[in-house]
This record gives sequence, structure tokens and C-alpha cells, in this order.
Amino acid sequence: MLAAWYDRQGPAAAVLQVGELPNPEPGPGEVRVRMRFSGINPGDTKKRSGWQGTPMSFPRIIPHSDGAGVIDAVGDGVDSSRVGQRVWTYGAQSYRPFGTAAQLTCVPHRQAVPLADEVSDEIGACLGIPGITAHRAVFSDGPVAGKTILVHGVLGSVSSLAAQLAHWGGATVIGTVVHSRDLDNVDTSVVSHPIALDNGEASSAVREYAPDGVDRIVEVAFSDNADLDAAVVANDAVIAAYASRADRPELPFWPLLFANTTLRLLGSDDFSADAKQQAGIDLSAAAGVGALRIAIAPPHPLAEIAAAHERVDIGPRNGRVLVTIPG
Repeated sequence: MLAAWYDRQGPAAAVLQVGELPNPEPGPGEVRVRMRFSGINPGDTKKRSGWQGTPMSFPRIIPHSDGAGVIDAVGDGVDSSRVGQRVWTYGAQSYRPFGTAAQLTCVPHRQAVPLADEVSDEIGACLGIPGITAHRAVFSDGPVAGKTILVHGVLGSVSSLAAQLAHWGGATVIGTVVHSRDLDNVDTSVVSHPIALDNGEASSAVREYAPDGVDRIVEVAFSDNADLDAAVVANDAVIAAYASRADRPELPFWPLLFANTTLRLLGSDDFSADAKQQAGIDLSAAAGVGALRIAIAPPHPLAEIAAAHERVDIGPRNGRVLVTIPG
């Protein structure tokens, strides 16, 4: 099969190779997927670069955990009727060496989620890590119907999905962007109350829409927003944080304590199997009814995977970055 891989960490152009590798065979409980698109997340490029000194987990790595394709073989214990099924995958390179940047990849059968006819392969390839993280940020503390949720960084890959899932779940969504110039890019059919953080009055603006405070906060920059979050939480609110610019953020302890705030930290690789499975069900359901819209940049061919990684590293500006896998 044709695949991309790296045997050492470093800059994308220096370490990523594309060539032929042996076809994998599905083990017990696994399916093999013939990939059509491979989705790249920032975590994939961080693993490749050795971010924060993280070493190679395996001698050779085919990168990327997310993707979409068609099951072409199954291992022992898996219903053979799944052969030919369109699926989206997650966790292909989570604690495993060989991910989706290849014509074929094998994953545990529950990590190949059926893809509805109404949903494109491109959208399917974007659902994995961002979608499951967004789902946990929104639903890990129960249903959200009738609640008010503040989603920070609402134009980002995880937070945009979190806002859409919250809206799909019946919540009122307040969303933030960093700059006022980005307000016009917010989908107000999902985010009923967009707010720019550079106006200096963000907490007052949130309180205008949620005078009793917000029930949940989806947080992408906890170290930056901790004071704002403390100023707008309702009693018993949950702050679900999946990222922070500083690794030791300072907390306004007493305001958060008096509001009986729960801080939930989200590490996508280590969500429970049940949580991931429920996320897969809900993401597929939401996508199937057109509730999830994802901006996607023009895909890169597999031969240009280094350029695709570089685009992720500098920050995509026109949508999620995908790699097209040749058939």
C-alpha cells in the first residue's frame, strides 16, 4: 500500500516519507479501512515534531488518527456484513503506530463509525478528535436542553463543533472570538450571541445575555480566560477546558469556589470507551441531519503531506486540513 510515515521526529519536510509499505491485516475485533481522506489535527504534528520533548512512541509511525473510508476486511469476531460500509474513524494512531495517512489502516471495530449517506467523506474525516472532544465538553455533565453555554474560540475546529452540538442539543449558545473583525464570520443561526474579547467589556456582554450566569463554558484558552469565566459562571456551572496557553494557569479561586464551579479537564486520547462510543453515535446523528457544518480547506494529496503538516503548524485560515488518499 501507499503510505506516509516518519522514523524520527523533526520538521515535516525533513522527516515525512511517502512510499510503499506492506498491507496491514485486521486482528481480532478489528476492521480494515480503505481510506479516502485523512484528517490532520494539531496533536498529529506535535507528535511528529517532538513537542515538549515527547519521544517517539514507536520506531515507525504512520500519522493521523482521524479519517474516512470504506471497510474492506474484518478480523475475527466482527460481522462480515460490515465489509463495504462507509465509516469515519478515530483513534487510529492513539497508542497505536499506524494511522490514517495510508491507503489502508486497521482499527478496533468500534472506532470505525458508520457514515450516513447524507454525510460526505470529507466531513467524516473531520469528526474524530475535534468532534469527540467537543462532545465531551458539551455533554459530559448531562443534557444541555434549556441551558446557556459559553463557547470560547467559536471559530476553531473543536469549539465550532461544540457550539453546533450544543445548539443541536437545545442550548442557547454564547460564543467568543478574539477580534471584533471576526464577528461577521460567526454563524448566528448557531451562536445566537457572538462576543469579541477585544472590546474590553466581554463579561458585561455575557451577563447581558445571561444575567444569572452561564451553565457551562467550553474553554480553549483557560489561562487567558480564567478571570472572565469566573465573572460569568452561574452557581454549579462547569468549565470544560481542552486547552490552555499557559501550562500552569492562575485561578481566581474564591470567585470560582463561591459559585461551586466544577473544572473539567479534557484529554481526548484517554476518554473512556463508552464516552467515545456515545460521542460517535451523537456526532453521526447530528451530521446526518445537517446540524454540523465544517469549513474544509482544499485537500492536499498524500504526496504533499509535508505541506499539509506545515499548514497545520502555522494555523489553517480557510478550514480543516485534509489529505486525499489515492484509491
